[in-house]
Amino acid sequence: MLDWLRRSPRDVPGVAVAGRRLPVVIRRLPQARRMTLRLAPDGSEIRISMPRWGLEADALAFATSRADWLAGQLQRLPTVQGLAPGALLRFQGEMHHIDHAPKWPRRPLAGDGVIRIGGPAEGLEGRIHRWLLAEARVQFAADLAHYAGRAGVPMPRLALSSAKARWGSCSARGIVRLNWRLIMAPDAVRRSVVAHEVTHLLHFDHSPRFHAALGDLFEGDLAAANRWLKAEGRSLYASFG
Repeated sequence: MLDWLRRSPRDVPGVAVAGRRLPVVIRRLPQARRMTLRLAPDGSEIRISMPRWGLEADALAFATSRADWLAGQLQRLPTVQGLAPGALLRFQGEMHHIDHAPKWPRRPLAGDGVIRIGGPAEGLEGRIHRWLLAEARVQFAADLAHYAGRAGVPMPRLALSSAKARWGSCSARGIVRLNWRLIMAPDAVRRSVVAHEVTHLLHFDHSPRFHAALGDLFEGDLAAANRWLKAEGRSLYASFG
């Protein structure tokens, strides 16, 4: 959901956590009053937000001091389970059982807590994945049209993302990339990410003006959506990695 500042991998600092080196991505915010730390949804990097005057050395020392907590967070990352008949898959915020019968249509159909899918058992996971991508594209396009209209900006180009470390991004050329896994999140959470990226078409930063505009644009509870992503976002990687 946030557009983290990036450098060449060789230039990104890192700290040792549970026997592996995790890169530390530092983001300086004008409104920040203290340093905060969290792990990326897939455990690939440590993210630190800090005031503009903060020092990189202090951020690295902070990350090092939280190594035990970070190790615990890594242990809680979901194991990729794969999909098979009877497995559970989250779709639009609700858990669904996968029900398979070869005679049913190959295209999945979701309803009443069940995803029904036909065709051969071989390739079932691939068919579900392609279906989720198609559903994501349809929902994202509708969300983008809605928020672009509310913001009074042209409809941006949409690209699906398989990013491991962020939920969305907006380029200077007006291309909005959204993590396809958000189709598994609750509607309000998915829409909060879309609204966030559309707001970047008005303010290409995370300034107070940006946050004020986002608050006006998104009809729901931003704090609740962010809490869900923080608490449950990693679970969206459990089925496909």
